[in-house]
Amino acid sequence: MTKLSVNINKIALLRNSRGRNYPDVCAFAERCLQLGADGITLHPRPDQRHARYSDVTELLAVTAAHGRELNVEGNPTAEFLDVVLRARPAQCTLVPDSPDQLTSDHGWDLVRDAAALRPVLARLRDAGIRSSLFIDVENPHLAQARELGADRVELYTEPFAETFGSERSPAVLAAFRRAVGRATDAGLGVNAGHDLNLDNLADFLTLPDILEVSIGHALIVESIDMGLPAVLAGYAAIIAAARAAAPASGR
Repeated sequence: MTKLSVNINKIALLRNSRGRNYPDVCAFAERCLQLGADGITLHPRPDQRHARYSDVTELLAVTAAHGRELNVEGNPTAEFLDVVLRARPAQCTLVPDSPDQLTSDHGWDLVRDAAALRPVLARLRDAGIRSSLFIDVENPHLAQARELGADRVELYTEPFAETFGSERSPAVLAAFRRAVGRATDAGLGVNAGHDLNLDNLADFLTLPDILEVSIGHALIVESIDMGLPAVLAGYAAIIAAARAAAPASGR
């Protein structure tokens, strides 16, 4: 069953732009959960230009109060790992972004980065935190994520979003279908995220076995236009329709 985790970095960016706690990140997260979101995602970067490390602990309390999950994303620097291991969110998604990167735009090289990732994944496992690795759809070593100790992979969906509605779209979606199959065959759970939105999500969820989609930028923009209740109701309807149409998984 696919779950929706709302990435609230853009709300944190608005807050930071004025130097006050407005909009209130925790209040926005709580409203999302009240409106049916399954969890909250936060991606603090070293410069804390939007999400702050202090937000992790505060949002953990909000999600726990609703019986929902907090997913903390980021590059596993020493400071990031210290925050995550102290807070112990339900899930930590490791992303190979550099400090000056505008947004996440590629996944891990599971051969080159294996030695660095293995001990980090072990520390997350020992702390009882579910781990996920941000991965490109065409990564030939995707299944190795399981051997490194990851519980899940998050497929970087920008290639799908970029080609959605074009003549390339069926071929790109087929590549994602193959990636999902390789991941589940290896015993990995599959999450997905980056530029999914109300227009393209239904098509993406024709893929089987997607456990979670993390949506932030588009959801916030859509909410400016349509209002948050209508937008979250729209996502809930898409996910429910995909669930009803999906055949029972044979995996």
